[in-house]
Amino acid sequence: MPSKNQIKLGLNIDHVATVRQARGASEPDLLKAAFCGISGGASGITVHLREDRRHIQDRDVFELKKSISVPLNLEMSINPEIVKIACRIKPEKACLVPERRKELTTEGGLDASGQVKQVSKVVKQLQRNGIIVSLFIDPIQKQIAAAAKVGADYIELHTGTYANRFAKKRKHELARLKESAVMAHFFGLGINAGHGLNYENVIPVAGLPYMEELNIGHSIIARAVFVGIKNAVSEMCSLIRK
Repeated sequence: MPSKNQIKLGLNIDHVATVRQARGASEPDLLKAAFCGISGGASGITVHLREDRRHIQDRDVFELKKSISVPLNLEMSINPEIVKIACRIKPEKACLVPERRKELTTEGGLDASGQVKQVSKVVKQLQRNGIIVSLFIDPIQKQIAAAAKVGADYIELHTGTYANRFAKKRKHELARLKESAVMAHFFGLGINAGHGLNYENVIPVAGLPYMEELNIGHSIIARAVFVGIKNAVSEMCSLIRK
């Protein structure tokens, strides 16, 4: 199990692109945002190339892969077009997520147990291209078992339900996350987590057994409006590695 000071922060910069796309302009610059995050301590950069291209564009992913000094983690659906692009770009990591056109953000985890054949095909295709594959799943036993069955390298535990609970009700959700981490480790899967994590609720998740990486975007970019990306990332890194 990694010690707490080894837990990594993957900085999701989707919402920098959201601001850019609001005007269809070139600012804010996505690469500069990534560089600032890395200088603040981010161990990786995460972007979600959605089918509707509402924020991240294909060129962004190509430029990031070519330019950044840390691993690129591509969040993606199992749509054949997106899979084809991922195999061309060859990011160091890919995280398979569910995707619905009208959602504001990813809602819930991937139903790996309900589509084992399809997910398994995509996992193998990505791995043949040298990409480490994780599945973004809810902390449910059958989904963890399915992640192992399809041959994923990692799971990323969906922490949205935990994050949305009031402080007094988070204990139960944290217990579910802990049980899931232990089970995933038993199956030989690596464990990451993300969704809804912020400066107030992140420490207990960082303390879960076998946790390796937390992927966080919205709260850091929101904080960056006031203190800048480098400082916002540095503050988060201090919390999760405390």
